[in-house]
Amino acid sequence: MVAADLLRPRDADALRAELRQVATMSGMSVVFGGEVRDGVLVLSEFFGTRTVAMRGLIVSPTSGVGGAAVASRRPTSVADYRAALTITHDYDAPVSTEGLRAVVGVPVVVDGSSRAVLYVASREAGPIGGRVAELVLRSSRRLAEELMVRDEVDRRLRLRSVVPPATPVAPDSVVAEQLRDLHAEVRGIAQTLTDGEARRRLRAVSESLVRLMGGADAAETAPALSPRELDVLSYVALGCTNIEAAQRLSLRPETVKSYLRSAMTKLEAHTRHEAVSRARRWGLLP
Repeated sequence: MVAADLLRPRDADALRAELRQVATMSGMSVVFGGEVRDGVLVLSEFFGTRTVAMRGLIVSPTSGVGGAAVASRRPTSVADYRAALTITHDYDAPVSTEGLRAVVGVPVVVDGSSRAVLYVASREAGPIGGRVAELVLRSSRRLAEELMVRDEVDRRLRLRSVVPPATPVAPDSVVAEQLRDLHAEVRGIAQTLTDGEARRRLRAVSESLVRLMGGADAAETAPALSPRELDVLSYVALGCTNIEAAQRLSLRPETVKSYLRSAMTKLEAHTRHEAVSRARRWGLLP
């Protein structure tokens, strides 16, 4: 398994989280969606459905509401699915079995490609209100931003050739700074995740980056820094101020200052720069 595989949490988990939030905040009867795989949309996540008629449904580009959204990369809606003339009716059977009438499909667009579709639907005919549509649009944008970050992290890892263990090579200063930036970014992403397992896996990848830089595995006598303290030190190592680190970690500056002070105490450091130096010496930072 390559580093990129270890790094990326399941995109379906992020999709499900956004759909759950839409279902909670919109009050719509049915909320569902799926990822675009090999050019086709596969419906996999459902809230409020009464049947399994649409579960696993494969939606071709341009077909139905979702296919039209995938192809156009724009929201698509119908006030009454049964009578709609603006879409194909390839999926009338499963949609009718579920009893859906009004449907809105919003694509999640990353780098010009549809990666998923979020749907809201009602069992009554009539246009779905602008407030709900805007809610789904915001959710699709958040998911698109999350997928962009994941893609960029994967891209950076792929660009870094793995050095054979038998012939370790010290990275030059440019590569070292790039890896340190990536290390901080990975820990920053982990900080924003609500999935504990995904967060643990990202932090494990950050530790792998430390070893890739030639840092020794932390010995038993190494200071036991908490994940949050290491998150803060990672950005301090990049030259970030407390305010900048707080912005990147979605924390308050006072909280960052508290974590930094605690880390300095554990590392017996008198300055933030000395704390970074000691953390690197212990193999806790790249």
